[in-house]
Amino acid sequence: MDVQKILSAVACIFVLAACSNEKSASTVFPENGALDSNACLGQAVQNKFIVQWEDGKFTVESAANAEEFTKNFIEPQLEKIRFVEFDRQLQIKKADDVRVAGISDSWGQDMIGARNVWSQGIYGQNIKVAVVDSFVDTTHPQLAPRIAVNTAEVANNGVDDDRNGVVDDYYGAVFVSVPSGSDTPSSHGSHVAGIIAADHTKGSVEGVAPQAQIIPAQFIANDGGGSLGDAVLALQYSANRGAKIINASWGGAPCVTSLRNTFIELEKKGILVIVAAGNDGRDVDLYPEFPASFNLANQITVAASSVTDFMTAWSNSGFQYVHVAAPGERILSTIPGNSTAYMDGTSMAAPFVSGAAALLWSARPNATAAQIKTAILQSVDVDPGHEFKVNTRGRINVQKALQLLKQLVP
Repeated sequence: MDVQKILSAVACIFVLAACSNEKSASTVFPENGALDSNACLGQAVQNKFIVQWEDGKFTVESAANAEEFTKNFIEPQLEKIRFVEFDRQLQIKKADDVRVAGISDSWGQDMIGARNVWSQGIYGQNIKVAVVDSFVDTTHPQLAPRIAVNTAEVANNGVDDDRNGVVDDYYGAVFVSVPSGSDTPSSHGSHVAGIIAADHTKGSVEGVAPQAQIIPAQFIANDGGGSLGDAVLALQYSANRGAKIINASWGGAPCVTSLRNTFIELEKKGILVIVAAGNDGRDVDLYPEFPASFNLANQITVAASSVTDFMTAWSNSGFQYVHVAAPGERILSTIPGNSTAYMDGTSMAAPFVSGAAALLWSARPNATAAQIKTAILQSVDVDPGHEFKVNTRGRINVQKALQLLKQLVP
């Protein structure tokens, strides 16, 4: 598969003016009757549609079928609509629950130099990090103090008090439209949130940025399933809630123009998006996975490093589209029910980078997303014989990144 051809096609769809001289229902909704990918056809939800409006906002709409949607929704509002595509199903791969004897529970935090940054009084203060993922247990003792409460909303009154389109988003929001086959909350989102910001004073997990604020934005159901449209709405919500950093520990859909467009809108707002590379042990330069392979200016894609500081065998990689490595093996973090667990995955590596970015931004609040990204990428540890198959060849070091950021933003 030629990733350049795929990304070129995605870019052509996004920049409609460069690919077509006249706007029509077929140019804003090019998939309708023109799908040329079996993967795209197989994933399309035939009665749900992701709409990007000319003002950059996204909505998810329903209709009996594409023909009815085109006639009754697109054509009457054509001048207001920028792009439409079918919604799609996503499925996260569950991380392993493993334990290796003789290793510190905070080995990853130590390896990236986080403790040296904490000693300077830098803990991620006042930085909001959105966890766009599955359920986040906002009652967990190590997470509850770190939740970014929406004070414009009244909890559990069934009213959209702040008129942001989301009811009762006092502790975050849920955008799950796909029914779940399980009543047991997924541990994934809570585990990711704990790596980023678990409160050190309330338990055994040491969050990388223990005074950052978490915005839970759930789009993944308890069984690990979700939809592309729900992900887009969760990302948009996170931006509207003031997130500086968004953690996206998921991926997989091959037909993701709306997702790419969303990332571009996030870039316009100065938001940094941290993305997991994936756990298939493949080169995403050659076999793309999205959003990992987007390689956008406001994105950092993260591979997983091991306790011995080598690339894990199962981590995706790529010298072009994967930027850095971070700890992703035998990671202790929070899970629902006032508990903790060990997990493996690039899903765990990405929040190490999100936490590092929060530390840096709290040290230099006036820094741009580009400067935070530069500081992280240009300060990695590259040890002889331990080079990683990523663009920088290295694993993050937040202590060195802080030193560099202080030079970039005196």
